[in-house]
Amino acid sequence: MEIRAIRTFTTIVKYGNFFKAAEALNYSQPTITLHIKHLEEEIGEKLLERGKTLKMTEAGRLFYERAIALLREYDRLDKTRQDLEVGLAGLIRIGVSEPTASLEFPAILSCFKTKYPQVVISVHIADANTLSTKLSHNEIDFAICGAPEVSMENIFKPLYHDDIVLLLPDSHPLAHKTMVMIEDLRNETFLFTPHNCPIRIKIEQTLVEKIGTDYKKIEISSSMAHKHYVQAGLGISLFTRTAHSSTLLGTKVVEISGIEASPPIGLLRKTNDTNGKATTHLIDLIEAAFTNKAKRPNIPL
Repeated sequence: MEIRAIRTFTTIVKYGNFFKAAEALNYSQPTITLHIKHLEEEIGEKLLERGKTLKMTEAGRLFYERAIALLREYDRLDKTRQDLEVGLAGLIRIGVSEPTASLEFPAILSCFKTKYPQVVISVHIADANTLSTKLSHNEIDFAICGAPEVSMENIFKPLYHDDIVLLLPDSHPLAHKTMVMIEDLRNETFLFTPHNCPIRIKIEQTLVEKIGTDYKKIEISSSMAHKHYVQAGLGISLFTRTAHSSTLLGTKVVEISGIEASPPIGLLRKTNDTNGKATTHLIDLIEAAFTNKAKRPNIPL
């Protein structure tokens, strides 16, 4: 029984059809079909029911469950083999959320690459819940992000707690203040991250408690884009100090009072996961950088 045939089967199940699986694996469609044919012949059971939609048989469901576990262990073994063969070379797939991905992770990664130049790095930038799903599906090795929704498969370790500040045009009437109250923000237009962002939810709950619905909003998916929209005079942004640490000409950061929120940034990893030496070293660098940041509040990495 060949590993590549088993991987072909799990990839077909993942994408729901032979064509997309062939694209993902960079195989021809006849090769994909042949892999499944040989696998079913070797097992002596039909694994997939072909039709308008592809479905697993009862035997297919059982085989898929065991195949996923086998491939996970095989990938770990292969990573160990690579370490032994070429001296800590391999691939590390990292998920990072903004603003960490743009403002803080590059310096950490640069330090890592000086010691491990042969390690290939793949960085996936997304929100915490998306990264948690990717980790569960074994599409990344670990993530640096905010706290995602609770999952039995993954574990989140907070490393640093950020705080909330106000970013506004320097021509705004409140820009001259050293501290702004939530009640001062009636009838403003707020730039928000997506509705499922935990920080946005906390901020908007506070706004409703303090000023009701006396405000307007524009939703922008990237927190790092907020400063450009503030610069253009489209609104103001309540978000983390880290995200607003690199301001643009014509914008200003002001302290805000009345929001009790300290969004965590931390490591998201698989429960009981094991890592190679290079990955362990990178995680150590990340933990050291954020521990150092926690000791020096309000200063970006």
